[in-house]
Amino acid sequence: MTGRVAALLPRAEDYRGLRRSWPRDLAAGVTVAVVALPLALGFAVATGVGAQVGLVTAVVAGAGAALLGGSRVQVSGPTGAMTVVLVPLVAAHGPDVVYPVAVLAGVLVVLAALLRLGRLLAYVPWPLVEGFTLGIAVVIAAQQVPSALGVDRPEVENAAGAAVVAAGRFLRDPDWAVLGLLALAVAATALLPRLHRAVPAALIAVTVVTVVAELTGAGVAVIGALPDGLPAPALPDLGDLPALLGPAAAVAFLAALESLLSARVADGMTDGPRHDADRELFGQGVANVASGLFGGMPATGAIARTAVNVRAGASTRVAALAHALVLAAVVLVAAPLVERIPLVALAGVLLVTAYRMVERHTVRAVLRSTRGDAVVFTLTAGATIALDLIAAVALGLVVAAVWALVQVAGTARAVPEPVGADGVDDDEERALLARSVLVYRLDGPVFFAAAAHFLAALTASPGVAVVVLRLSGVDHLDATGARTLGEVVAELEERGVTVLVKGASAEHARLLTAVGALAAVAARGHVFADLPAALAHAREHVGQSGRGCAQAAPVSPAVPR
Repeated sequence: MTGRVAALLPRAEDYRGLRRSWPRDLAAGVTVAVVALPLALGFAVATGVGAQVGLVTAVVAGAGAALLGGSRVQVSGPTGAMTVVLVPLVAAHGPDVVYPVAVLAGVLVVLAALLRLGRLLAYVPWPLVEGFTLGIAVVIAAQQVPSALGVDRPEVENAAGAAVVAAGRFLRDPDWAVLGLLALAVAATALLPRLHRAVPAALIAVTVVTVVAELTGAGVAVIGALPDGLPAPALPDLGDLPALLGPAAAVAFLAALESLLSARVADGMTDGPRHDADRELFGQGVANVASGLFGGMPATGAIARTAVNVRAGASTRVAALAHALVLAAVVLVAAPLVERIPLVALAGVLLVTAYRMVERHTVRAVLRSTRGDAVVFTLTAGATIALDLIAAVALGLVVAAVWALVQVAGTARAVPEPVGADGVDDDEERALLARSVLVYRLDGPVFFAAAAHFLAALTASPGVAVVVLRLSGVDHLDATGARTLGEVVAELEERGVTVLVKGASAEHARLLTAVGALAAVAARGHVFADLPAALAHAREHVGQSGRGCAQAAPVSPAVPR
């Protein structure tokens, strides 16, 4: 265990090349901070915990993940996906619930790192990831509608339903000044990057809307008072621990999943070493514990901010650390200015952010792939919008697993093969062998999902005296498949058909013996190592059967494939 923990800790090689790259790293950190500021404020306000919590999270969790994470360029902080999970939790328990949940979720993520669970991301299907990304984008956009329209947030748990109620309230008593500021925020955020990719569109949009609101005296809701420093660390109230474990597990799952996805995206954008999944989990876990202790909300690796960091030239984790330090300076120096930012400005920025989360060509690619992948994508997206993110991921995983089993089971085949008659000169004997002996080669996996297929195929052989089962092509066998083969043997022998088994691997033979599938066959000496020996025994058996077998009705070897 000591060695495992040591492997997760920072090391000198994390900063290899810093002597050459530090100017670029610092510049990238400032760039990311400019992008992250409105997002940290917006996601915290959308969650219902106040803008200051977003700033604390960006500073504390951002610094912690930068120092301890497994990616050189990952940037962490409040994200839209986490907002989707936290909004109903805050509505049910109040804003203070985010502190203990962050600590508990962080502990769970650290445990996942110690158990080396980072590799499990490879088992999350791509259509599922794209489906909940689409669902998250829709939910984030829906969450912004009340602030975007300047109406009170409805007491409706579902974000899409709350957006509809808010839109109805606005239509009954429209505030055109708020709508104008919203249009300005959206236009600036969406159009400024077209001038140059490096333009901090979100910050400019928030600044312009704030200035316009101040000059025109528009009576719009603003962020309000902020503390002029970071709070001292304190252990949050864990008195309701049993009730918080479920939400904390959901937050931990999302923090791990989104952080590892973001790190994987960053790997594809850089030429340096790939991220260490378990170290990334460890860093994110510690960052969440620290965030909760300092009065922050749960955080994850942020794909958009990480991408900005890479494009700005970041080479080491100093860039992400510099981003956190710049935001800390904002808390200490610019809090009075941040207090005057209208909520509608943040809503406009987040609406554009939600729109950009969805890559239209990716959605089209998933929907055009396979029917099962399209179903997983659609169900996950719909469940994210209608239910919640964790239920959506669980549903998507179940559907994806069932579809995968169906596809794998479809590769299982019972293939009929001609019976060799080398050395048999008599035409009548040749015909007798062809009618009376049937050889099946079993290919692919023989497991619970394919068992019924084999049972139907192998017992559809009337009029045959001997069936030879070739098992050398079986690449996977489970207990259900072994049991089913035993049932096949028993049913055939009840009909008077002799069953010969050939080519079972040592592993498969042990399993077949353990479930009793080969007991009767082995007792008669009907298990063979090679096909010629099995066919020789089959000929001998047919010859001993006399003309009874010769009178058997011809058998068509057509077998479902």
